Amino acid sequence: MPYSLSIALAACAASLLLTPLVTRFARGIGALDHPGPRRVHREPVPTLGGLALIATVLGAAWLARALPGPARALDPRPLLGLTLAAIPVAALGVFDDLRGVPPLVKIGVQICAALVLSLFGYGVTEITNPLGGTLAAHALGLPLTVIWVLIVMNAINLIDGLDGLAAGVVALAAATLWWVGREHGDFYVMFVSAILLGSTLGFLRMNFPPARVFMGDTGSQFLGLTLAAVSLLENRKGTTAVTLLLPIVALGLPILDSTMAFARRLIAGRPVFHGDSEHIHHRLLRLGLPMRSAVALLWGLCAMLSAAAVLLEPLPRRTAGWLAMLLALVVLVVFEGIQYQVAKRERSNGGAAIPD
Repeated sequence: MPYSLSIALAACAASLLLTPLVTRFARGIGALDHPGPRRVHREPVPTLGGLALIATVLGAAWLARALPGPARALDPRPLLGLTLAAIPVAALGVFDDLRGVPPLVKIGVQICAALVLSLFGYGVTEITNPLGGTLAAHALGLPLTVIWVLIVMNAINLIDGLDGLAAGVVALAAATLWWVGREHGDFYVMFVSAILLGSTLGFLRMNFPPARVFMGDTGSQFLGLTLAAVSLLENRKGTTAVTLLLPIVALGLPILDSTMAFARRLIAGRPVFHGDSEHIHHRLLRLGLPMRSAVALLWGLCAMLSAAAVLLEPLPRRTAGWLAMLLALVVLVVFEGIQYQVAKRERSNGGAAIPD
Protein backbone atom coordinates (compact mmCIF):
# COMPACT_ATOMS: atom_id res chain seq x y z
CA MET A 1 0.00 0.00 0.00
CA PRO A 2 1.41 3.46 -0.89
CA TYR A 3 2.71 5.30 2.16
CA SER A 4 0.52 8.37 1.60
CA LEU A 5 -2.59 6.22 1.49
CA SER A 6 -1.53 4.40 4.65
CA ILE A 7 -0.95 7.61 6.55
CA ALA A 8 -4.24 9.08 5.32
CA LEU A 9 -6.16 5.98 6.43
CA ALA A 10 -4.44 6.03 9.82
CA ALA A 11 -5.34 9.70 10.29
CA CYS A 12 -8.92 8.97 9.23
CA ALA A 13 -9.18 6.15 11.77
CA ALA A 14 -7.76 8.36 14.53
CA SER A 15 -10.22 11.11 13.66
CA LEU A 16 -13.12 8.64 13.70
CA LEU A 17 -12.03 7.56 17.18
CA LEU A 18 -11.27 10.97 18.68
CA THR A 19 -14.22 12.99 17.35
CA PRO A 20 -16.90 11.15 19.41
CA LEU A 21 -14.71 11.47 22.51
CA VAL A 22 -14.31 15.22 22.01
CA THR A 23 -18.05 15.51 21.32
CA ARG A 24 -18.89 13.88 24.64
CA PHE A 25 -16.34 16.08 26.39
CA ALA A 26 -17.81 19.26 24.85
CA ARG A 27 -21.33 18.23 25.81
CA GLY A 28 -20.18 17.39 29.32
CA ILE A 29 -18.68 20.83 29.96
CA GLY A 30 -21.59 22.62 28.26
CA ALA A 31 -19.59 23.76 25.21
CA LEU A 32 -22.62 24.06 22.94
CA ASP A 33 -23.33 26.23 19.92
CA HIS A 34 -26.86 27.51 20.44
CA PRO A 35 -29.25 28.58 17.67
CA GLY A 36 -29.17 32.26 16.77
CA PRO A 37 -29.91 34.84 14.05
CA ARG A 38 -26.86 33.86 11.98
CA ARG A 39 -27.05 30.14 12.80
CA VAL A 40 -28.67 27.57 10.53
CA HIS A 41 -29.15 24.84 13.15
CA ARG A 42 -32.23 24.65 15.36
CA GLU A 43 -30.87 22.69 18.32
CA PRO A 44 -27.74 23.18 20.49
CA VAL A 45 -24.77 21.32 18.99
CA PRO A 46 -21.48 20.51 20.78
CA THR A 47 -18.58 22.58 19.55
CA LEU A 48 -14.80 22.25 20.14
CA GLY A 49 -14.69 19.43 17.57
CA GLY A 50 -11.57 21.11 16.25
CA LEU A 51 -9.68 19.63 19.19
CA ALA A 52 -10.04 16.22 17.54
CA LEU A 53 -8.66 17.61 14.29
CA ILE A 54 -5.69 19.22 16.04
CA ALA A 55 -4.87 16.06 17.99
CA THR A 56 -5.22 13.90 14.89
CA VAL A 57 -3.15 16.01 12.50
CA LEU A 58 -0.28 16.82 14.86
CA GLY A 59 -0.40 13.48 16.66
CA ALA A 60 -0.36 11.46 13.44
CA ALA A 61 2.46 13.58 11.99
CA TRP A 62 4.73 13.23 15.02
CA LEU A 63 3.92 9.55 15.51
CA ALA A 64 4.63 8.78 11.85
CA ARG A 65 7.94 10.57 12.13
CA ALA A 66 8.88 8.59 15.25
CA LEU A 67 8.03 5.20 13.73
CA PRO A 68 10.11 3.39 11.11
CA GLY A 69 9.20 4.56 7.63
CA PRO A 70 9.79 7.31 5.05
CA ALA A 71 8.58 10.07 7.42
CA ARG A 72 11.42 9.33 9.83
CA ALA A 73 13.89 10.99 7.48
CA LEU A 74 11.93 14.25 7.34
CA ASP A 75 13.46 17.42 8.73
CA PRO A 76 11.63 18.02 12.05
CA ARG A 77 11.94 21.81 11.78
CA PRO A 78 8.84 22.50 9.61
CA LEU A 79 6.71 20.13 11.70
CA LEU A 80 7.94 21.76 14.91
CA GLY A 81 7.13 25.17 13.44
CA LEU A 82 3.57 24.11 12.58
CA THR A 83 3.12 22.64 16.06
CA LEU A 84 4.33 25.77 17.84
CA ALA A 85 2.24 28.01 15.58
CA ALA A 86 -0.82 25.85 16.28
CA ILE A 87 -0.58 26.26 20.07
CA PRO A 88 -1.74 29.92 20.26
CA VAL A 89 -4.22 29.28 17.43
CA ALA A 90 -5.76 26.37 19.35
CA ALA A 91 -5.93 28.41 22.55
CA LEU A 92 -7.56 31.26 20.65
CA GLY A 93 -10.09 28.91 19.07
CA VAL A 94 -11.11 27.27 22.35
CA PHE A 95 -11.50 30.62 24.11
CA ASP A 96 -13.46 32.02 21.16
CA ASP A 97 -15.80 29.01 21.06
CA LEU A 98 -16.46 29.25 24.79
CA ARG A 99 -16.55 32.99 25.43
CA GLY A 100 -15.89 34.92 22.23
CA VAL A 101 -12.81 36.90 21.21
CA PRO A 102 -12.61 40.41 19.69
CA PRO A 103 -11.60 40.45 16.00
CA LEU A 104 -8.39 42.37 16.60
CA VAL A 105 -7.23 39.75 19.10
CA LYS A 106 -7.87 37.06 16.48
CA ILE A 107 -5.82 38.95 13.91
CA GLY A 108 -3.03 39.46 16.42
CA VAL A 109 -2.83 35.74 17.21
CA GLN A 110 -2.95 34.87 13.50
CA ILE A 111 -0.06 37.24 12.82
CA CYS A 112 1.93 35.65 15.65
CA ALA A 113 1.27 32.20 14.16
CA ALA A 114 2.46 33.41 10.75
CA LEU A 115 5.65 34.83 12.29
CA VAL A 116 6.32 31.51 14.05
CA LEU A 117 5.97 29.70 10.72
CA SER A 118 8.42 32.12 9.10
CA LEU A 119 10.96 31.49 11.86
CA PHE A 120 10.88 27.79 10.99
CA GLY A 121 11.48 28.18 7.29
CA TYR A 122 7.99 28.74 5.91
CA GLY A 123 7.68 31.68 3.57
CA VAL A 124 6.83 33.15 0.19
CA THR A 125 10.01 33.00 -1.86
CA GLU A 126 8.47 33.65 -5.26
CA ILE A 127 5.34 35.28 -6.68
CA THR A 128 3.64 34.12 -9.83
CA ASN A 129 3.73 36.72 -12.59
CA PRO A 130 0.52 36.38 -14.66
CA LEU A 131 2.44 37.70 -17.67
CA GLY A 132 4.94 34.86 -17.40
CA GLY A 133 7.55 33.47 -15.03
CA THR A 134 7.89 34.36 -11.37
CA LEU A 135 9.22 37.24 -9.32
CA ALA A 136 11.55 36.83 -6.34
CA ALA A 137 9.86 38.02 -3.14
CA HIS A 138 13.03 39.35 -1.41
CA ALA A 139 12.04 41.84 1.32
CA LEU A 140 8.35 41.30 0.59
CA GLY A 141 8.65 37.66 1.62
CA LEU A 142 7.76 38.12 5.30
CA PRO A 143 4.77 40.48 4.84
CA LEU A 144 3.46 38.30 2.01
CA THR A 145 3.78 35.24 4.24
CA VAL A 146 1.78 36.95 7.00
CA ILE A 147 -0.86 38.14 4.50
CA TRP A 148 -1.17 34.66 3.00
CA VAL A 149 -1.67 33.04 6.41
CA LEU A 150 -4.28 35.66 7.33
CA ILE A 151 -6.13 35.15 4.04
CA VAL A 152 -6.33 31.37 4.29
CA MET A 153 -7.15 31.24 8.01
CA ASN A 154 -9.97 33.76 7.70
CA ALA A 155 -11.25 32.23 4.46
CA ILE A 156 -11.69 28.81 6.08
CA ASN A 157 -13.14 30.40 9.20
CA LEU A 158 -15.75 32.36 7.22
CA ILE A 159 -16.76 29.44 4.98
CA ASP A 160 -17.52 27.36 8.09
CA GLY A 161 -21.21 28.24 8.05
CA LEU A 162 -22.92 24.99 7.07
CA ASP A 163 -22.57 21.49 8.47
CA GLY A 164 -19.63 19.76 6.82
CA LEU A 165 -18.84 22.60 4.42
CA ALA A 166 -15.45 23.69 5.78
CA ALA A 167 -14.25 20.13 6.41
CA GLY A 168 -15.14 19.14 2.83
CA VAL A 169 -13.50 22.23 1.35
CA VAL A 170 -10.30 21.56 3.31
CA ALA A 171 -10.32 17.88 2.30
CA LEU A 172 -10.54 18.86 -1.39
CA ALA A 173 -7.79 21.45 -1.00
CA ALA A 174 -5.59 18.95 0.85
CA ALA A 175 -6.08 16.40 -1.95
CA THR A 176 -5.08 19.04 -4.50
CA LEU A 177 -1.97 20.00 -2.56
CA TRP A 178 -1.08 16.31 -2.24
CA TRP A 179 -1.25 15.98 -6.02
CA VAL A 180 0.82 19.12 -6.58
CA GLY A 181 3.41 17.82 -4.09
CA ARG A 182 3.47 14.51 -5.95
CA GLU A 183 4.04 16.24 -9.29
CA HIS A 184 6.88 18.27 -7.80
CA GLY A 185 8.42 15.34 -5.93
CA ASP A 186 7.88 17.05 -2.54
CA PHE A 187 7.33 14.27 0.00
CA TYR A 188 6.85 16.71 2.89
CA VAL A 189 3.86 18.33 1.18
CA MET A 190 2.42 14.91 0.34
CA PHE A 191 2.93 13.75 3.94
CA VAL A 192 1.13 16.64 5.66
CA SER A 193 -1.57 16.84 2.97
CA ALA A 194 -2.37 13.12 3.32
CA ILE A 195 -2.75 13.48 7.10
CA LEU A 196 -4.94 16.56 6.68
CA LEU A 197 -7.09 14.76 4.10
CA GLY A 198 -7.61 11.69 6.28
CA SER A 199 -8.34 13.75 9.39
CA THR A 200 -11.03 15.87 7.74
CA LEU A 201 -12.68 12.86 6.10
CA GLY A 202 -12.86 11.09 9.47
CA PHE A 203 -14.29 14.22 11.09
CA LEU A 204 -17.01 14.45 8.43
CA ARG A 205 -18.69 11.31 9.78
CA MET A 206 -20.07 13.39 12.68
CA ASN A 207 -19.97 16.78 10.96
CA PHE A 208 -21.97 15.91 7.85
CA PRO A 209 -25.49 17.43 7.83
CA PRO A 210 -27.15 17.22 10.25
CA ALA A 211 -23.96 17.72 12.26
CA ARG A 212 -23.57 16.10 15.65
CA VAL A 213 -20.51 18.23 16.40
CA PHE A 214 -19.07 21.50 15.09
CA MET A 215 -15.37 22.12 14.59
CA GLY A 216 -15.84 25.69 15.85
CA ASP A 217 -13.17 28.34 15.52
CA THR A 218 -10.87 25.83 17.19
CA GLY A 219 -11.02 23.67 14.07
CA SER A 220 -11.47 26.24 11.31
CA GLN A 221 -8.54 28.37 12.50
CA PHE A 222 -6.28 25.33 12.79
CA LEU A 223 -7.29 23.93 9.40
CA GLY A 224 -6.68 27.32 7.80
CA LEU A 225 -3.26 27.54 9.45
CA THR A 226 -2.33 24.04 8.28
CA LEU A 227 -3.46 24.66 4.69
CA ALA A 228 -1.51 27.91 4.60
CA ALA A 229 1.56 26.13 6.00
CA VAL A 230 1.39 23.27 3.48
CA SER A 231 1.12 25.69 0.56
CA LEU A 232 4.08 27.65 1.95
CA LEU A 233 6.02 24.38 2.13
CA GLU A 234 5.25 24.00 -1.55
CA ASN A 235 6.56 27.52 -2.18
CA ARG A 236 9.76 27.21 -0.16
CA LYS A 237 11.92 25.64 -2.88
CA GLY A 238 12.12 28.81 -4.92
CA THR A 239 11.79 27.09 -8.28
CA THR A 240 9.82 28.54 -11.16
CA ALA A 241 7.36 25.64 -11.04
CA VAL A 242 6.43 26.15 -7.40
CA THR A 243 4.23 29.14 -6.61
CA LEU A 244 1.09 30.00 -4.67
CA LEU A 245 -0.98 30.12 -7.86
CA LEU A 246 -2.31 26.55 -7.57
CA PRO A 247 -3.29 26.77 -3.87
CA ILE A 248 -5.09 30.03 -4.66
CA VAL A 249 -7.10 28.31 -7.39
CA ALA A 250 -7.87 25.28 -5.19
CA LEU A 251 -9.05 27.59 -2.38
CA GLY A 252 -10.81 29.93 -4.80
CA LEU A 253 -14.27 29.55 -3.27
CA PRO A 254 -13.47 30.44 0.38
CA ILE A 255 -10.94 33.10 -0.65
CA LEU A 256 -13.35 34.85 -3.02
CA ASP A 257 -16.26 34.54 -0.58
CA SER A 258 -14.26 36.11 2.26
CA THR A 259 -12.86 38.84 -0.02
CA MET A 260 -16.37 39.76 -1.16
CA ALA A 261 -17.56 39.75 2.47
CA PHE A 262 -14.87 42.23 3.53
CA ALA A 263 -15.51 44.42 0.45
CA ARG A 264 -19.28 44.32 1.04
CA ARG A 265 -18.93 45.47 4.65
CA LEU A 266 -16.40 48.13 3.75
CA ILE A 267 -18.67 49.61 1.06
CA ALA A 268 -21.63 49.53 3.47
CA GLY A 269 -19.61 51.35 6.10
CA ARG A 270 -19.80 48.45 8.55
CA PRO A 271 -16.87 46.99 10.50
CA VAL A 272 -15.16 44.52 8.15
CA PHE A 273 -15.00 41.87 10.87
CA HIS A 274 -18.68 42.18 11.77
CA GLY A 275 -20.46 38.99 10.69
CA ASP A 276 -23.44 38.95 8.34
CA SER A 277 -25.70 36.47 6.56
CA GLU A 278 -24.63 37.27 3.02
CA HIS A 279 -22.05 34.55 2.46
CA ILE A 280 -22.54 32.26 -0.50
CA HIS A 281 -23.91 29.46 1.68
CA HIS A 282 -26.47 31.78 3.29
CA ARG A 283 -27.64 32.88 -0.16
CA LEU A 284 -28.15 29.30 -1.30
CA LEU A 285 -30.28 28.56 1.75
CA ARG A 286 -32.35 31.67 1.05
CA LEU A 287 -33.00 30.35 -2.44
CA GLY A 288 -34.71 27.41 -0.79
CA LEU A 289 -31.99 24.77 -1.15
CA PRO A 290 -31.88 22.17 1.63
CA MET A 291 -28.67 22.30 3.63
CA ARG A 292 -27.32 19.05 2.18
CA SER A 293 -27.99 20.29 -1.36
CA ALA A 294 -26.24 23.61 -0.65
CA VAL A 295 -23.23 21.82 0.84
CA ALA A 296 -23.07 19.37 -2.09
CA LEU A 297 -23.27 22.24 -4.59
CA LEU A 298 -20.43 24.15 -2.92
CA TRP A 299 -18.35 20.98 -2.59
CA GLY A 300 -18.91 20.44 -6.32
CA LEU A 301 -17.71 23.96 -7.10
CA CYS A 302 -14.63 23.44 -4.93
CA ALA A 303 -13.98 20.09 -6.62
CA MET A 304 -14.07 21.77 -10.03
CA LEU A 305 -11.63 24.44 -8.86
CA SER A 306 -9.38 21.75 -7.39
CA ALA A 307 -9.46 19.86 -10.69
CA ALA A 308 -8.68 23.12 -12.50
CA ALA A 309 -5.63 23.62 -10.25
CA VAL A 310 -4.40 20.13 -11.15
CA LEU A 311 -4.91 20.83 -14.86
CA LEU A 312 -3.14 24.19 -14.62
CA GLU A 313 -0.07 22.67 -12.95
CA PRO A 314 1.77 21.52 -16.12
CA LEU A 315 0.92 24.65 -18.14
CA PRO A 316 3.32 27.57 -18.64
CA ARG A 317 2.99 30.08 -15.82
CA ARG A 318 1.71 32.80 -18.14
CA THR A 319 -1.06 30.60 -19.51
CA ALA A 320 -1.93 29.28 -16.05
CA GLY A 321 -2.05 32.82 -14.65
CA TRP A 322 -4.49 34.08 -17.28
CA LEU A 323 -6.68 30.99 -16.94
CA ALA A 324 -6.71 31.39 -13.15
CA MET A 325 -7.95 34.96 -13.53
CA LEU A 326 -10.61 33.76 -15.94
CA LEU A 327 -11.71 31.15 -13.39
CA ALA A 328 -11.95 33.85 -10.72
CA LEU A 329 -14.16 35.88 -13.03
CA VAL A 330 -16.41 32.88 -13.69
CA VAL A 331 -16.81 32.18 -9.95
CA LEU A 332 -17.55 35.87 -9.35
CA VAL A 333 -20.26 35.77 -12.03
CA VAL A 334 -21.74 32.67 -10.36
CA PHE A 335 -21.77 34.47 -6.99
CA GLU A 336 -23.47 37.52 -8.46
CA GLY A 337 -25.96 35.34 -10.32
CA ILE A 338 -26.96 33.69 -7.05
CA GLN A 339 -27.29 37.08 -5.39
CA TYR A 340 -29.49 38.28 -8.27
CA GLN A 341 -31.77 35.27 -7.85
CA VAL A 342 -31.97 35.89 -4.09
CA ALA A 343 -32.89 39.55 -4.63
CA LYS A 344 -35.43 38.59 -7.30
CA ARG A 345 -37.07 36.07 -5.01
CA GLU A 346 -37.18 38.53 -2.14
CA ARG A 347 -38.83 41.14 -4.40
CA SER A 348 -41.46 38.62 -5.43
CA ASN A 349 -41.93 37.91 -1.73
CA GLY A 350 -43.04 41.49 -1.18
CA GLY A 351 -39.64 42.77 -0.10
CA ALA A 352 -39.40 40.49 2.89
CA ALA A 353 -36.15 38.64 3.37
CA ILE A 354 -36.29 34.93 2.72
CA PRO A 355 -35.79 33.10 6.00
CA ASP A 356 -32.44 31.39 6.37
